[in-house]
Amino acid sequence: MQSAGADVGTAATTFSDEFNGAAGSAVDTRKWNLEVGDNVNNHERQYYTNRTGNASMNGQGQLVITAREENPGNYNCWYGRCTHTSARLNTSGKFSQTYGTFEARIKMSHGQGMWPAFWLLGNDIGSVGWPECGEIDVMENIGREPNTVHGTIHGPGYSGAGGIGAAYNGPRFADGFHTFRLEWSPNLLVWKVDGREFQRRTPADLGGRRWVFNKPHFVILNLAVGGYWPGDPDGSTPFPNTLTVDYVRVTN
Repeated sequence: MQSAGADVGTAATTFSDEFNGAAGSAVDTRKWNLEVGDNVNNHERQYYTNRTGNASMNGQGQLVITAREENPGNYNCWYGRCTHTSARLNTSGKFSQTYGTFEARIKMSHGQGMWPAFWLLGNDIGSVGWPECGEIDVMENIGREPNTVHGTIHGPGYSGAGGIGAAYNGPRFADGFHTFRLEWSPNLLVWKVDGREFQRRTPADLGGRRWVFNKPHFVILNLAVGGYWPGDPDGSTPFPNTLTVDYVRVTN
């Protein structure tokens, strides 16, 4: 039998982005898709674009997702003329994985109405829909809770406000970089912030409902503006508003 240390040593990196491009350069489209459009489902205010003004490298080894109070393309949203732009990146069709560790080092956005997230969706969303596909939120933050992040699972019978999760209370996450990590194995999900475990979930937590987390999921990074959960931004919310990602790394 291998020791625990030896077992950890065998983990191979299956996906990584260190965001080492030149300042102002676009994300690597061999790894990421840039979603375009609004999001009526959560009643968010932003229009996601594929512009470098909303997602680009900063030349210091980091990706900056920038939410702006603007509408340069005269975009239309579910509520009328869009008031904000931002970016949402995913690896659908380019990378997905079942089990392993999913980790990102992030400096949070801040302010009322801001909603950054690092999360996973089941690869089969196109055929079975949400929440049947499964959703694992490794990290979500809402601006009115600057010291709190949330980890949540959504599936059939436990989605939306009925998702199953926990909160981690720490420092003001916009003041520096912090590491958000999911350790995923058969029938077990473990969440960590800066190496400290704050939640674990198994099928026993679902009260007889179905566990949909033993199949491939892809990665998403986004910065939403407004929505049912965070509420809308107000006069105190700073714009432009940035979410800075130092790296995303996945191992098996």
